[in-house]
Amino acid sequence: MVNAASARTVVGIIGNVISFGLFFSPAPTFYGIIKKKAVEEFKPDPYLATVLNCAFWVFYGMPFVHPHSLLVITINAVGLVFEFIYLSIFYYYATRNGRKKVLSWVAVEFVFFVGIALVTLLALHGTHQRSLVVGIVCDVFNIMMYTAPLTIMAKVIKTKSVRYMPFWLSLANFCNGVCWTAYALIYQFDLYILISNGIGAVSGLIQLILYACYCSCNNAQDADDQKEDVKPPPQIQLSVQDATTRV
Repeated sequence: MVNAASARTVVGIIGNVISFGLFFSPAPTFYGIIKKKAVEEFKPDPYLATVLNCAFWVFYGMPFVHPHSLLVITINAVGLVFEFIYLSIFYYYATRNGRKKVLSWVAVEFVFFVGIALVTLLALHGTHQRSLVVGIVCDVFNIMMYTAPLTIMAKVIKTKSVRYMPFWLSLANFCNGVCWTAYALIYQFDLYILISNGIGAVSGLIQLILYACYCSCNNAQDADDQKEDVKPPPQIQLSVQDATTRV
């Protein structure tokens, strides 16, 4: 019979796999951006939030902050690499204002991360205090990562189109939140993981519900766009008189 500790380990491994899927899920979106050579109405908010989230979780997993957290370090380090690739692509194809937004937010996030890291290492002593403070900070930014895609919800409702709300990102958010919520509820109970990932599960569910409500409208709009793109060749009719005049 599987005990609680073994079950928690299995769920944690599944959570790592799903987290990898979450980090990889925006790839089709950025493939489309590269193909069209424009970011259109896509926003960098989810990827900016995820960069800071991954950076803090990597810091949290360090031996001098929270020992025995190798899996936390590896999966979030992978996520950090993915997010920097996405932001680089977004920056390359964005407008001037879009580039300024990415650069300014990355700079703010860097300064904030360095500040928290210095305070943690210099003012706090022992892994218990450091884990507590950094864990709370990680919780805050984990919630930001989960809720960042909701910034596009108003546009989805207004336009009745899910064109700019990637389905796979929403699905990965939901699955990731559900899995880590289950992980937090199994022995040993972890309140911080439960809060952030519980909110993440709800956030992902809301996005999936919106997608289900408006995906049919989106398909109809895409069909209309294709009809507009296909135009019949112009038909030029010349009368006998015109032909005679032009000879």
